[in-house]
Amino acid sequence: MMRIAILTTDQREAMPGCTDVQPHIGHAPGALLQGFAGLAGAEIHVVSCLKAPLPSAKTMADNMFYHGVAVPRIGWLRTGYQGCIRAVRRQLREIQPDLVHGQGTERDCAISAAFSGFPNVVTVHGNMRLIAKLEHSRPFSFLWCAARLERFVLPRTDGVVCITNHTLAAVKQLARHTWVLPNAVDQSFFDLRAAPNLSAPPIGLCVGTIYPLKNQNALIRALDPLAKQMQCKVIFAGEVARNAYGEEFLQLVRERPWCEHIGFINREQLKTRLATASFVVLPSLEDNCPMVVLEAMAAGVPVLASKVGGVPDLIEPEKTGLFCDPARPESFRAGVTKLLGDRQWVRQLAATARAEALRRFHPRVVAQTHLEIYRQVLAIRKSAS
Repeated sequence: MMRIAILTTDQREAMPGCTDVQPHIGHAPGALLQGFAGLAGAEIHVVSCLKAPLPSAKTMADNMFYHGVAVPRIGWLRTGYQGCIRAVRRQLREIQPDLVHGQGTERDCAISAAFSGFPNVVTVHGNMRLIAKLEHSRPFSFLWCAARLERFVLPRTDGVVCITNHTLAAVKQLARHTWVLPNAVDQSFFDLRAAPNLSAPPIGLCVGTIYPLKNQNALIRALDPLAKQMQCKVIFAGEVARNAYGEEFLQLVRERPWCEHIGFINREQLKTRLATASFVVLPSLEDNCPMVVLEAMAAGVPVLASKVGGVPDLIEPEKTGLFCDPARPESFRAGVTKLLGDRQWVRQLAATARAEALRRFHPRVVAQTHLEIYRQVLAIRKSAS
């Protein structure tokens, strides 16, 4: 039996008034934990750093246990997560895992894994160094600090799980060992059956925080000529950045009856929206492994996405989705026109995408591959000693 400690973020802290005793784990790590639940040969211990103690269930599944460790505010980012590192090390000495897996370089998880004192790997979800560069992050801002912590951690972990080849290219000069393995998708998205109302105008769904890298404003302008020719509605889901770009977005939506902004939506609301969507569109200028693409594929919803970052790893053009060029407005129009055209071809595209998602992104498939990676790390450690 392999004992694994998964370091991840419990999102209940960001949910005022939440009384749920079960931890709220992000989409990708949560789906991976689904795959581990009940998996023979694995005992999983989920460890999350908290700024204040939370009432929590100790058991998440028969083979999965939760540990919330409280860390004083001084122990977080301003001190390079020193408090988190020490609290996690204390908890791990009690657990005695065979291996520690840090989920993401955005916060404390990666650095706590690298300094855990046990064999460890880190998954890079958001390439913080690339994002900080694209965002022209100010010195000592969160992104600036996260980028430098990522650069510090990557050479100090035993290996990096890269969710796309885009990440692999970004980390291969720093990491000791690397593996490319996409994120898992929550089982409930595979259980979903998309059924858009064919008697109503088609609905396109665009999910993501409203800010420049997600490129929603360019999408709206690009689709203006098409909206005059074809009946279609585009729904935007995501929080609006409080800046000039966000204000421009809200103005663009107000001026167009075919656009609607519904704000942030949770997983259950996303599933409801996917069930009636005719397609999902992702106009990003930069993306690594966008979960909405994987979730749409699992649900059988056709996808039109920018050919940027790690997205080409997820879609086979004309077979499991369509690509567009975010720098060419006409490519947005051509993609949407194609998805609103031959219904039989679009149904086949969605069915092929769903079959590919089952093969590559199902929780059990991804979890089993993680176990193989863990065994490799332990074998490398053993041979080195």
